[in-house]
Amino acid sequence: MSKQQSKEPSQRQLRVGEQLRHILAETMQRGHFNEEILIDAHLSISEVKISPDLKHATAYVMSLGGANMDEILPALNKDKNVFKKEIARNAGLRFTPTIRFVADNSFDEAEKIENILREIHSGQKD
Repeated sequence: MSKQQSKEPSQRQLRVGEQLRHILAETMQRGHFNEEILIDAHLSISEVKISPDLKHATAYVMSLGGANMDEILPALNKDKNVFKKEIARNAGLRFTPTIRFVADNSFDEAEKIENILREIHSGQKD
């Protein structure tokens, strides 16, 4: 299988994704938003995945305790130009990627797996 056909991100994609994650986190800390719900929201960005052409990025976001995600995600996507300006200013990329915010469900998946493992473990003790 050639390098182009593999599904693994390139080193450049990983590096740029991590750089974007830092820029987004810093922008969120400053809190200069148009959407009211975002001003006091405590959000974490677990990962940013970027397309091979570096023109599209997906940011995986979770609020503290998972609260208000149904209101926060649309607000983030509506305010994405605030983030795009910061990326353009700080990333040093030829093109500023279009950013899309989605809920990070990896914590939910990890909890499901943990519960299954607990059930199996407690079943073996009986």
